[in-house]
Amino acid sequence: MPTLRPSAMWPLWRLVSLLALSQALPFEQRGFWDFTLDDGPFMMNDEEASGADTSGVLDPDSVTPTYSAMCPFGCHCHLRVVQCSDLGLKSVPKEISPDTTLLDLQNNDISELRKDDFKGLQHLYALVLVNNKISKIHEKAFSPLRKLQKLYISKNHLVEIPPNLPSSLVELRIHDNRIRKVPKGVFSGLRNMNCIEMGGNPLENSGFEPGAFDGLKLNYLRISEAKLTGIPKDLPETLNELHLDHNKIQAIELEDLLRYSKLYRLGLGHNQIRMIENGSLSFLPTLRELHLDNNKLARVPSGLPDLKLLQVVYLHSNNITKVGVNDFCPVGFGVKRAYYNGISLFNNPVPYWEVQPATFRCVTDRLAIQFGNYKK
Repeated sequence: MPTLRPSAMWPLWRLVSLLALSQALPFEQRGFWDFTLDDGPFMMNDEEASGADTSGVLDPDSVTPTYSAMCPFGCHCHLRVVQCSDLGLKSVPKEISPDTTLLDLQNNDISELRKDDFKGLQHLYALVLVNNKISKIHEKAFSPLRKLQKLYISKNHLVEIPPNLPSSLVELRIHDNRIRKVPKGVFSGLRNMNCIEMGGNPLENSGFEPGAFDGLKLNYLRISEAKLTGIPKDLPETLNELHLDHNKIQAIELEDLLRYSKLYRLGLGHNQIRMIENGSLSFLPTLRELHLDNNKLARVPSGLPDLKLLQVVYLHSNNITKVGVNDFCPVGFGVKRAYYNGISLFNNPVPYWEVQPATFRCVTDRLAIQFGNYKK
């Protein structure tokens, strides 16, 4: 049986640790696994890394593999993990142990998921299909996967979201495909779904049918690197994190954020935003982090002093020419419940010597303010 290099196996051992923890603890978002990266096991929250503590976890080499005789040819099987990545596979291999909890099939040439490809894998927790050539999925392909919580099917050739996803699913990563439409009912019955990453698809605002997200209680949604020209109107109101960076959004109007009162992180960087209507941000009372960098704003958005929990604001690489003394901090004392620990204003045509020191009276440390480096 071939032995994989340690660097390739490390992400899987980290997820094995998570699998062990997940048997005893309820789901809690601290970060999400992503096997699309070659140089690290994680990606989430604007590239923040977050992982499980591996202290006390048994050395994988000291544990006897389960059902080792059933390991598909060329794959590496250990600790109920079956790793069949980078093998040039044209289809899902047979003879996969029924007690498998993680199946890694990334970086192959699989073009289709057939009806019985995952038959008998009722204990599967995570399925990794990243970077294949999948364009067709049988409507019952995922039916046996009654305990599946994590499905990573990014970087394929899908033109639609797969039908009949397992009701147990918690996390879906389907970015970098060819999806143009999100029809109503496609997420029906997914009451456990917490995170969807669907960036890198050619999605326009018109591609979301009314009611497409009905019934979902998402915590995290990313639709970055798409073709959005505005903030979608009908996303789940349960969202804590919404990332719409690298789109073509030009303005934020008053009603755009009305239903997203639970957001604590909003990513709108790398768009074409010129205008944020007065009062738009007042619907985000719990907001802690706001990304508006790399846009075309001419001034600091109004309403920031009223966001009592706001701690981080990215405004660099805009067209801001003036910063007022009350643009960030409320007037008076005891109003703001959390001081800023990050304000970025660099690469703006601001005459920084004219900015009054009192402008940043509610910042924890002056090192948290980033100025300068403007190039015309």
